[in-house]
Amino acid sequence: MADPKIAQKRPCVLEVEAGTYWWCACGLSQKQPYCDGSHKGTEFRPLKVQIPENKKIYWCCCKHTGNKPFCDGTHKTL
Repeated sequence: MADPKIAQKRPCVLEVEAGTYWWCACGLSQKQPYCDGSHKGTEFRPLKVQIPENKKIYWCCCKHTGNKPFCDGTHKTL
């Protein structure tokens, strides 16, 4: 599998409402951290994420986290 593009080397910190989100796994989306369909034609697929309550989320934007789709600090080693 190819490596995803690093969108940025820090998390996207957002206050989100409860609901369903599609996290960009390829790093190509112009609407980071969410999927905009830019993965089409690649081997990547977005990750469906269910957020049960309103809260602050630290979305991974380096796309190399071991805790997809959430930031685990991996960006510090890239």
